[in-house]
This record gives sequence, C-alpha cells and structure tokens, in this order.
Amino acid sequence: MSAPTRFYVARLASLNVFDPLGDQVGRVRDVVVTFSPSRRPRVIGLVVEVPGRRRVFVPMTRVTSVEGGQVITTGLVNMRRFEQRATETLVLADLLERPVTVRTDDGQVDATVEDVGVEQSASRNWSVTKVFVRGGRQSRRGLLVRRRGETFTVPVEDVTGLSASVSAAEHSAVKLLESVEDLKVADLAEVVIDLAPERREAVIAALDDDRLADIIQELGDDDQGEILAMLTQSRAADVLEAMDPDDAADLLSVLPPERAETLLQLMKPDDAEPLRRLLSYDENTAGGLMTTEPVVLAPEDTVAEALAVVRREEITAALAATVYVCRPPLETPTGKYLGMIHIQRLLREPPHESIGRYLDKAIDPLRPEAPLGQVTRTLATYNLISAPVVDEGERLLGAVTVDDVLDHILPEDWRDDRHEVTDD
Repeated sequence: MSAPTRFYVARLASLNVFDPLGDQVGRVRDVVVTFSPSRRPRVIGLVVEVPGRRRVFVPMTRVTSVEGGQVITTGLVNMRRFEQRATETLVLADLLERPVTVRTDDGQVDATVEDVGVEQSASRNWSVTKVFVRGGRQSRRGLLVRRRGETFTVPVEDVTGLSASVSAAEHSAVKLLESVEDLKVADLAEVVIDLAPERREAVIAALDDDRLADIIQELGDDDQGEILAMLTQSRAADVLEAMDPDDAADLLSVLPPERAETLLQLMKPDDAEPLRRLLSYDENTAGGLMTTEPVVLAPEDTVAEALAVVRREEITAALAATVYVCRPPLETPTGKYLGMIHIQRLLREPPHESIGRYLDKAIDPLRPEAPLGQVTRTLATYNLISAPVVDEGERLLGAVTVDDVLDHILPEDWRDDRHEVTDD
C-alpha cells in the first residue's frame, strides 16, 4: 500500500516524527511554505520540536511517509535551530485564522482560513492545493472569538490574500503566541528574538507587559536594548515596572543616562525608588546583584502564612526557597533584620507556630559593598539559594540569589551559546 500523498496541516500538528529505525525524533510544530506568483505555494519542510525544546527544520525531501498518526523521515536531521527566513511562511502560525477573499460561482466572498491542504505531485514535490475556509470574518469580543458562516474547501487558486505580508496581520502574531504558549520563558525569548524584525515588532505589540518583561529578562544586553527601542517611552516604563528590580536596574544601567532618567521619571515613584537604590551600587557587588523584593515576614507570622506566601505564582523558585524575618516595616529597607528560614524547615513544623521560633542566625548577612567573590563564597560555603544583604543599621536591603550570581560569572555571551550544537 502506497503512503498517502496528501494531508491537512492542522491534522499534522503535534504528530510524532520517527527516523527509519523507529526512534522518535520529535513532534511536528508547523509546516513551512514559500509563495511564488507563477505557481502554487510550495511546501519546503517541517518545523520539528526535538528534546530540549529546540525547533529544527526537516526538509520535505526527508519525509518518506505521513500516515498512521506519525511522520517518518530518512537520513540524519540537522539539529541547528530553525530560523524563519523572510521568504518563508509558517502555516499554523501565519496562515490559520487569516482573513481572505474566495472566488465562488456567486462572486467574491469574505472568508477565514481554517486549514490548508497539501499534496505531493508526481515529481514528489509538495505544494498547497486546497484551502479549507469558513465564510465570513471572525469577530472578537473580549476573549471570545465568534465564528459564523458555513465551511467549505476551495482550490488554492481561488483564494486571494493568502500570501499577504505576515507583519501586517495582527492575528498572525496572536496565532504565533498561541502556538508557543507552552514554552518556558527562556525558550520563548529565543523564538521572539529569532523572528524577522517586522514580525518581532508585531509579536512584541501583542504581548502583555508582564510576559514581555519576563522575556526581556532572559535576553542579553544588545537584544534587550533592541526590544526596548521598539517601545514607546510610556510602555517601556510600564515594562520596567513589571520586571524584577535587579533585572530592570541592570537594563537601565546600560542605557544612556538621559534615557534611563526619563524612564525612571515615567515610572511610579514606588517602583522607581528601588531601582535608583540599586543603580547606586557597583554591578559586581552584593548591592548591585541583589533583588529588593525577597520574601519578608514578621516573626509573629505563622508557618501556614509563610507557606501560603511562597506558593504565589509570581514568586520565583529561587526567592521562594527562603523567608527573611524582620521587624516592621517589611518593605525594603526593612526594620531590623532578625534571621532567615529555609522553606524545607517550615515544611516540618506545625502550621500554627510562629516562624520566629525557627530562625537561622548562624549565617552572617552580606553588606551591599561586598564583592562578587565574597558573595559566591558565601552561597557555596553554606549551600544557599539566596543570601541576605543588610546595611550598617541591620536593615534588610534585599537578597542575592544564586541565579543572579550565575548570570554575572558566566561569559557575557552565554545566552547566545546555550543552544549551539557541537560534534563532540
């Protein structure tokens, strides 16, 4: 029985990809096509997600079978990360939900793309031959997308608007974000920065401030500056407010002083003040490395209350590992620092007990001027995830976490090299 020579792309998404020996290579995430004025859109390959969340390109010439709920390939797969070129279009990310015009017996009608049919010719080349559409255009009210009209399949030659500029279509950016919503932030940042400039700008415009702040925090200085330059001054200030204070301060420190000051003035005073404090320290000291938003509680708070606080989604794993106990006020700079408590200890104690009973006072807090070497030795010596930073009056100023230390001791271009594949 010969292998099927046609398929619809939406049905191909998430299918497992196997090599000739039956070992799984990854999962299909998209189909890559190119447009030409003189012929049908040509299918040139698949975007396949392999272990490690890396997305690679598999040419259609390597695909030997698309049947039985799986894709079979032949030969070796190039593990180099897929980068979409300006001449390439992703079917799932770029074409689905696209508004088009369809030629029918009754004239031109508006429609929305629901799926794309692909077929292999006698010469073994793959091309788009059919488009499955829904009559009418989508309407959106809040988060609810309303669809209307009957569905029907038409030859690709009868569809106008399929190859419209990707960057001009807002729905395309939203569709892309939906297709990668399961990625970790670091991997999503990589996807965004690899997009063509106009496409990247559309995606950035579609992101909310919190998500964009998370992405920027995962990028190097040059990429951060490039994205910030795409934003209006007011939105840049909003994104800085959503970032972790230490990351926002690092970003401001590499901007021209006049622009950094402009953004600080646009921020809310309560958000700008901690950044001004962080910017007053050298970046390779405890003060320059610390975050001003560790988990801080009073000694009379209970174990149950402490555990409830660290369960909050917005608190990172590094900060959730330790509670710092201080006298009021509990915002940094706090009242007198009393000690720290490791969450592992609280998990073993009665929920109704006060956390002041379980303070670890054996570890001396760092001073803000402590150099990077002292910070790393303190974390390594006591096997800490984070360490407190206090001023001369024993007020807690913040905490240095191990992830921030790693960010400073790794080579400056470590983000660029983290997905490189070697032949070793």
